[in-house]
Amino acid sequence: MNSLAVVLLAAAAGFAVTTLLGFILIPWLRKLKLGQTILDIGPVWHKGKQGTPTMGGIMFALGTVAAIALGAVTDKLTGGHIVSGDYPVPSEMQTKIWGGLLMALSFCLVGFTDDYIKVVKKRNLGLTISQKSIMQLLICLAYLTSLYLGMGGEPYMFIPFVGTVRMGLLFWPFGLLVVYGAINAVNFTDGIDGLCSSVTVITAATLGIIAAMRRFFGVSLEAASLAGACAGFFVWNRHPAKVFMGDTGSMFLGGMVVAVAFALGCPLILVPAGIIYVIEALSDVIQIGYFKSTGGKRIFKMAPIHHHFEMSGWKENKIVLVFCAVNALGCLAAIAVMYYGGYKF
Repeated sequence: MNSLAVVLLAAAAGFAVTTLLGFILIPWLRKLKLGQTILDIGPVWHKGKQGTPTMGGIMFALGTVAAIALGAVTDKLTGGHIVSGDYPVPSEMQTKIWGGLLMALSFCLVGFTDDYIKVVKKRNLGLTISQKSIMQLLICLAYLTSLYLGMGGEPYMFIPFVGTVRMGLLFWPFGLLVVYGAINAVNFTDGIDGLCSSVTVITAATLGIIAAMRRFFGVSLEAASLAGACAGFFVWNRHPAKVFMGDTGSMFLGGMVVAVAFALGCPLILVPAGIIYVIEALSDVIQIGYFKSTGGKRIFKMAPIHHHFEMSGWKENKIVLVFCAVNALGCLAAIAVMYYGGYKF
């Protein structure tokens, strides 16, 4: 079967499975009373969302896994080799794809634990910052170790307009910064109905296009499955949301997008392709830094920055539309940078 057809099949399957799961999981989450608790520090109008089912990230996590499995099995049965594809070292690509998926699912489990403590144990803040950070860093190290071994102990990275560079010992601190940073940046983006899921559709689709142009169809399969699943979740998560993804979902999304970026060999591509994630994370860092350095003054009305626009009078649908447009521009820039930067299309 044609590799591109398999990729499109996976995208459709991710959308269908996630959408259909909403009819099953959302009533089940309601029945278990797994509703979101809205903190007092948030916008007061969010209080109306109190009790909306959370942990909905389970829907697109299952949808993504099912779509990847369907695509891989279909390709195998029809005599293809989509996972390794035209990659120079097939075993390395398999490590990046399956190791990346396992890493994303591990972060999903951490997010699920955090959500469970919040909604079942009635502890609003869930895991402590130190508990969550330790778990995340351990997963980061395990994932980076798999990449290091998969690359034969000689980790490398493609840098646009520079070429492929050997990273040496820099691989470890750089990798930790990228993976840990991406997980939490995506988490910051999940704050209003439909924002994180819609932005991730655009980012994942873009990374899949870049991979397909390089004929890395295994990476495209992973990205397309994620994009389709996020689109299916958006059906239920758009304003007014019927379900929230929770940390269960946002951590899975962060793990998946960073896994795809590393599979492309260019984690730096997340800067333009996930520009909204970057902006959201930076707005939070800037707000906290400025607050501490000035003794209580703020740059934004509230951080992350989507809440600033909310408090400035923007409706949630407008924020989602504008943020998606900005992210789409960043994604176009990402494709151009890779194309003209020597990525060997």
